[in-house]
Amino acid sequence: MKNITDWRPEDETFWKTSGSRIAWRTLWITTFSLILSFTTWFLMSAVVVRLPGIGFKFSETELFWLTAMPGLAGGTLRLLHMFLIPIYGTRSVVTLATFAKLLPCLGLGFAVMNTGTPFWVFLILSFLCGFGGGDFSSFMPSTSLFFPKRLQGTALGIQAGLGNFGVSLTQFVTPWIISFAVAGTFLGSPQTLTRLGESQSIWLQNAAFCYVPFLLILGIIAWLFLRRVPMKASFRDQLDIFKNKHTYYCTVTYVMTFGAFAGLAAVFPLMIRVVYGNFENAPDPLAYAFYGPLIGSALRVVWGPLTDKFGGAIFTQICGIGLIAGCAALVFGGLLNPTSLDQFPWFVGVMLAMFFFTGIGNAATFRQFPVIFSHSPRQAAGVIGFTAAIAAYGPFVFAMLLATSKKTSGSFDIFFLGLLGYCLLATGINWWQYARRGAPKPC
Repeated sequence: MKNITDWRPEDETFWKTSGSRIAWRTLWITTFSLILSFTTWFLMSAVVVRLPGIGFKFSETELFWLTAMPGLAGGTLRLLHMFLIPIYGTRSVVTLATFAKLLPCLGLGFAVMNTGTPFWVFLILSFLCGFGGGDFSSFMPSTSLFFPKRLQGTALGIQAGLGNFGVSLTQFVTPWIISFAVAGTFLGSPQTLTRLGESQSIWLQNAAFCYVPFLLILGIIAWLFLRRVPMKASFRDQLDIFKNKHTYYCTVTYVMTFGAFAGLAAVFPLMIRVVYGNFENAPDPLAYAFYGPLIGSALRVVWGPLTDKFGGAIFTQICGIGLIAGCAALVFGGLLNPTSLDQFPWFVGVMLAMFFFTGIGNAATFRQFPVIFSHSPRQAAGVIGFTAAIAAYGPFVFAMLLATSKKTSGSFDIFFLGLLGYCLLATGINWWQYARRGAPKPC
């Protein structure tokens, strides 16, 4: 398939005659692939809570490491992905990225079928799940190049929001898909899950194997139907974004919005297990955990058009205030050190509210970046990729710091006090640089 040689999305005539059709086709193909990227990235967070119940003798710290490793890999790979689109183009990058996710899905499916699989193997597979996390810093910059600035809030909101839905999808689908033999004995024998004194048969390998056929189909579709826009830049050319102070301000605010979303999504199931799992009739983490990412993802889609209309800075400000209030409620409301299961609904309610605000903030920040860097669409795409890369460390940072907080103080209070302080900083930067009257870059 030939590359696109003429691309002028800001030209109304060009956009109506051919640009719109190509851009929206590209958006939907890359968005469906991105959904599977997020399901792969957060696959371990859904699987890890079942490992002790089927016979794996991993410590609490080791379980947090398995939850954290995809975040470490995702953030690191995003630093690579942010440079790929201007060098190799949308078609090649998206196709290869889609097929690469077959490795962790196949590997994890086989690993969970043998309780003798050592921890280091799971650690490697957990790192490979980060392939799904890295994609974001290619897919989103690609989308920003295909759409005119007036539609970028909507387009980026749709792609990021539906892509984020993959987090909720894997945590929602896992309890159901592991409950029966999808293909008889072809995909392996069941495991015996022991939980709360009761035993049942599950097929945990289904949680990973179920995405394989979809990855194959989408990889083929990407190769056949995606194209490359005439935007080329070398690795050295793209480093110019680091000379602009707003690259760093945007990174701070996006770590607050998406870093918090991804970090909380990764640790939410394990937090439920650790904080409320010792009570009689303790809740099943996977019965609740998927609601948080679902809310955050949906809000990112819904809020995209609103940011196009009202600007992004005001909504980033609201996000920061909401997260500050949520952290305070968790710590000072005693919800992280409960005395009874009666506090569990309040804990879930506060966590879901925090996901709500991250969804608003994620839509808002990705509207802000193209406006802040409106002088250069290529730089705007690069900043989107870089900020997404740094924020992708959220799952790793959250899991590691939560584990450290629990080990040193016996609770998660210290971590959420630290998160509160960070959100104060990020909200202050957003207000001074972008949201206040007379701000240097109102957006």
